[in-house]
Amino acid sequence: MKDWVKWLLLGLASIAFGVFALGNAVIASLAVTTMTGALFLIIGAFQIAGAVSSAGSSGSRVFNVILGTLMAFVGLSFLFNPLEGVISLAMLVLIMLGFSGALRIFLAWRMRLTRYFWVMLISGALSLLLAAYIPVNFATVALPLLGILLGIELLFNGVGLVVLAFFVREAGHAARK
Repeated sequence: MKDWVKWLLLGLASIAFGVFALGNAVIASLAVTTMTGALFLIIGAFQIAGAVSSAGSSGSRVFNVILGTLMAFVGLSFLFNPLEGVISLAMLVLIMLGFSGALRIFLAWRMRLTRYFWVMLISGALSLLLAAYIPVNFATVALPLLGILLGIELLFNGVGLVVLAFFVREAGHAARK
C-alpha cells in the first residue's frame, strides 16, 4: 500500500470517528473522562514509583509522593465517578477558554498597529463569549461539551490528514517526473 493511501485511510477514519463522537457527544465525553482518569492513575503511579526509587532529597521525594498520590486520586475519582469527572473537565475547559480569550484580547491590544489586530481581537472575543455561554447553560452544555470538542478535533484532524495524503501523492508524482 502506498504511503498516501495510508494517510488517506487514517484521515477518513478520523473523520468517521469525529462524526461518531459528534453524534454521541455524551458517550464521547464519558470516554474522554475515563481515558483521562486512566492516564492520571498511571501518571500518579509512575510518579510515586519514581519518587520512592529516586536518590534525591527526602523533601523532594515526599513532595513527589504527595503529588503522585493526588494524581492517582484524581484518576480514580474520574474512573469511579465519570459523570462528575465530565463536569469537572467541562469546568476546566470553561476556565481555559476564559483565560485564553482574555490573553488573546490583551495580546491584540499589543498588536493594534499590525494587520493581525482584528484576527486576534475577534478570536479572543469569541473565546470569551463561549466561556460566558457555558456557565449560563451549564446544565445543558456540560455533558456533551467534551464529546463535541473531541468530535470537532477529530474532524479537523481527519481533513488535515486527507489533505496531507493528496499532498504526498502529488509530491510523489512530481518527484518521478
